[in-house]
Amino acid sequence: MKSDTVIIRTLGLQDYLATWLAMQQFTNKRDLDTTDEIWVLEHPPVFTQGQNGKPEHILSQGTIPVIQTDRGGQVTYHGPGQLIVYTLIDLKRKKLNTRQIVTILEESVVQLLASYQIQAKAKCEAPGVYIENKKICSIGLRIRRGCSFHGLALNIKMNLDPFLAINPCGFPELKMTQMTEINKKVKLTSVGVKLVKHLIAKLGYTSHSYG
Repeated sequence: MKSDTVIIRTLGLQDYLATWLAMQQFTNKRDLDTTDEIWVLEHPPVFTQGQNGKPEHILSQGTIPVIQTDRGGQVTYHGPGQLIVYTLIDLKRKKLNTRQIVTILEESVVQLLASYQIQAKAKCEAPGVYIENKKICSIGLRIRRGCSFHGLALNIKMNLDPFLAINPCGFPELKMTQMTEINKKVKLTSVGVKLVKHLIAKLGYTSHSYG
């Protein structure tokens, strides 16, 4: 059954706009028989402003481009060393609602971090994953025709300074952190492989392939 299978695509460093367009096209063209996909990648430096984004949360843009996108949430930053996982899933087929898929993303990251002896948690009032009061993973989704795209961004080994130019996710004074601040030996590639395994299990896929 198509609901039991997922295609994993490891894409490397990808332009944000081109990837966003590809996600839209995939979602617009998919039908009841389209296999779900999970895309694993990084982006060059970019600020993305969600559907609820307010201009005042960008404090200082500098040379980093700002892109108004169609995911939920407010402004965030993407850059090399941050693991991006986009989940292109037929939620109707999986019998999942928006809150349930967000919870699955959060729990997968929490379990992944625990495997590196990093204690983290989700917050009901603010989607994402946190270590104490610092945010390590942001989540933003778009649901169209019962199917999700966009996904999560997990900070691993990146330059966090651009986050100082925004109110991350619309929260003034929210501090960001990353895995290498706690465990300096982590590698983005291996983290991506482990996180995908958690997602596959939690989403109930019994088989997967690499595209």
